[in-house]
Amino acid sequence: MPWPVYLALKQLFPTGRRFPFFTAISVMGVALGVMVLVVVTSVMGGFGHELRRMIVQTEGEVQVKAKGLLDDVGGVLKAVRATPGVAAATPYVAGPVMVLAEGRPAFPAFRGLDLESVEDVVNLQRFVHAGSIAELDDDSVILSAGVAQHLGARLGDRVEIFSPLFIERLKRDEIFLPRQYRVAGYFEIGHQHLDSSTIYGTLRAAQEIYGLGSAVHGINVRLLPGVNEVEASSRINRSLPANVEAMPWTRSWESFLWVLNLEKTINFFLLLFIVIIAAFSVMSSLLISVVRKTREIGLLGALGGRPRDVALCFCCQAFVIGLTGTLLGVAAGFGVLAIRNDLVRAIAGVLNRQDTLKQFYQFTDLPAHTLPGDLILTVVAAVAISTLAGLLPAWRAARLKPVEALRSE
Repeated sequence: MPWPVYLALKQLFPTGRRFPFFTAISVMGVALGVMVLVVVTSVMGGFGHELRRMIVQTEGEVQVKAKGLLDDVGGVLKAVRATPGVAAATPYVAGPVMVLAEGRPAFPAFRGLDLESVEDVVNLQRFVHAGSIAELDDDSVILSAGVAQHLGARLGDRVEIFSPLFIERLKRDEIFLPRQYRVAGYFEIGHQHLDSSTIYGTLRAAQEIYGLGSAVHGINVRLLPGVNEVEASSRINRSLPANVEAMPWTRSWESFLWVLNLEKTINFFLLLFIVIIAAFSVMSSLLISVVRKTREIGLLGALGGRPRDVALCFCCQAFVIGLTGTLLGVAAGFGVLAIRNDLVRAIAGVLNRQDTLKQFYQFTDLPAHTLPGDLILTVVAAVAISTLAGLLPAWRAARLKPVEALRSE
């Protein structure tokens, strides 16, 4: 081991002594900064991961839509299912409606499902807590938990659904009466927005509500495991008519994903300043060490130590502090992530804000997903900033002349 490295370790962790105070402060500063970075980037990554999971589970990886209505449903379905990489496809109808139950209105999105193929694409049965998708018929609907709670509707109750065509018919002095549907079940996906504003019915019922005849709004596509959605969309488009287009879910939700990534990036760089502040603490402790050990530095020079070796000694100390603090910070960050939901519930209970997470972030639990790239970037940035903080003390120590240093009191 080179003597500058050995001396750096001995100064940071002297034998037979307690952990040095200045070393502990520097290490803890870096650790706290890294811990916050790990927690925030993981939580922001969790929002994106949960969004992707819910989109894929409820809509599939690819959506096929026409510029208007999709009329040739059979032909398009045949072309889509014949495309390599496609596991299954199912048509759907989606749009807003007004639901009325005992005088209480709600305005959810109505999604019409093709019962023969929907489970091949979207496994909705896993989210149904009461009733069953198999029990759904043209005269019944399955309500999300939030809609059911708002309406006060129970299994077997009747609800009235008003079509958006109601207004169009009124303009022509026509009457479009609402239809009554039986509540056949409840579902809960885990995303507050979907759980408070969605109801499911059959494809035929949705086509009747919107007056579509045999047309649909689009087709949801499930891909085989490992198939890239962008490449699959390109293959599907080659077999579709000019007015029909297949889009991956990343394009359908492009604006939202861009905002989410922007927020994640801004948070990362803002919180990186915590590590930079900790680096100033490292720099200060090493500068103090240079002042305190001026005579020792002079003795090293008198014994033949070169200025660059003296500088390397202090750079190594900064590197070790940064590496130790980063490792502790990563461990602490994953520890906080493990109990994040308990912490959020405790804080929300103290502040009496239990529903804030649901109201503003649309999740019942705080999600977390650590991307390897984010973790590597955090570790490299923290170690690099801490190491750079040792350059000024190293430069100051290297400039000390042995004779002047030995005279120092």
